[in-house]
Amino acid sequence: LQPPEKPLESEEWNRLRENFRLPEIFEEVMLNSMIRCNSPIDVAKSLLTYVAKRNGDIAYSVLVKYLTLCVQQGQVSEICDVYEIMKGRFKILEIGAYNVLIKGLSNSDQWRMALTLLEEAKKIMIPSRTSYESCIKAASCHQEMKLAFELYHEMLAKNVVPTLDVLQSLFDFSRGMNGAELQKELFGILLYLRENQIYPHKTFMWSIKLWFESIPGRKWRGHLTSIKDSGQCPVCNHQLEDSNLTEEEYNNLSERIIRDVIHGTDTFRKTSPQEFEAFQTFVENRLPFDIVIDGLNVSHIKPKRMHCENLLDAINCLAKDNVRLLVLGRKHMMINSSNWKREIMKEMQTKADFFFAENISEDDAFLLYATLRSGKHCKFVTRDFLRDHKACLSDSLTRHLFRKWQRGHQIVLKAMFFSVFSQQPAFQYDCVVQTTGDTWHIPYKDVFEEKYSYQVPRKWLCIQQKL
Repeated sequence: LQPPEKPLESEEWNRLRENFRLPEIFEEVMLNSMIRCNSPIDVAKSLLTYVAKRNGDIAYSVLVKYLTLCVQQGQVSEICDVYEIMKGRFKILEIGAYNVLIKGLSNSDQWRMALTLLEEAKKIMIPSRTSYESCIKAASCHQEMKLAFELYHEMLAKNVVPTLDVLQSLFDFSRGMNGAELQKELFGILLYLRENQIYPHKTFMWSIKLWFESIPGRKWRGHLTSIKDSGQCPVCNHQLEDSNLTEEEYNNLSERIIRDVIHGTDTFRKTSPQEFEAFQTFVENRLPFDIVIDGLNVSHIKPKRMHCENLLDAINCLAKDNVRLLVLGRKHMMINSSNWKREIMKEMQTKADFFFAENISEDDAFLLYATLRSGKHCKFVTRDFLRDHKACLSDSLTRHLFRKWQRGHQIVLKAMFFSVFSQQPAFQYDCVVQTTGDTWHIPYKDVFEEKYSYQVPRKWLCIQQKL
């Protein structure tokens, strides 16, 4: 449905509506089309006038779509007018309308009105991330950093997860500004990245670097670098934190995971207690393993090859220096099929121990149990990020230890060509944001990638304070 280029009279709109296949949704389809084509506001207004004349009023959904077009074009006075109409006609607005209104007003000189709307929205719901971030950016843009950070903390307190985009904007807008409180807040964001194992992308990293270098009188200097395998920074010679847990930390973590995650509420959702008991007996009789492999997960690395060939390649890549491998498989792998050839399965079983679980079982609990029971040296292979299990751990210290253990023990296999894998080993040093007070080390990625965040970056920003 192509929108007209100029405003139409009621009769003309009527003709278009009558010729439309589904006249009852004509206005909504037409407004969607106007949003897509970014039609002039007076064309959309003429449609609203026609609807008001025909029906005596304008439906809520139609007003929200008109509002979206106004926001798209920054028509501030029109946004305010529509809001007044909606406020008068509807007792409460839903989240979609608040999002659109707050977004539109926060980009204008009426940005404080967006804050009022945010307060209004809070009375009936937890505002969306979009609404919070629009207000944070508006406050930052007008140099009201205290207000911006209040909204940021409120957002975190309500478990609304900020995007990297809004975190970056806080660094951008704080550039060149002084004040101990502001510095403390921005250092707090860096510690939030550390706590949540978040790696900024390159543009965000540049914002952090430029902010540090712009702090009046502080003489911070940033350099891009790669950390040596030993964990030493070539720029400042500082030794990064060790990725190994102490004996006590490891024992505590191991106990907590086995108690809260493995025997907790979520393990047996997809596996029976009898099967898990059989698995525990199997593991205890064969301990310790050096590497535990999530067989099904690894078998999908190269989509165009047979699953059993992928798994065999992975086992061959890892089975060096007499290491003891445990592969967690599924019962369907033992049935001869196009993806699981019996002779290849037999060959693999000469190189590794296999445990075949029911086809509906949950691998992660098996993987964690076998790895942790094997001891501190044991590594594991999966392309999963194990996010759900981290969430089952109740306190932040244990979650921090879990992530640290994961970073130091998760081996990532990457498919190279035909039958070759490259192995990204677990690092000796801990790959998270870290500080000594007069240095900061920030790992970063070239591009933002939510999906593969188990792969730790190789690039770092080293920031030193030159006294």
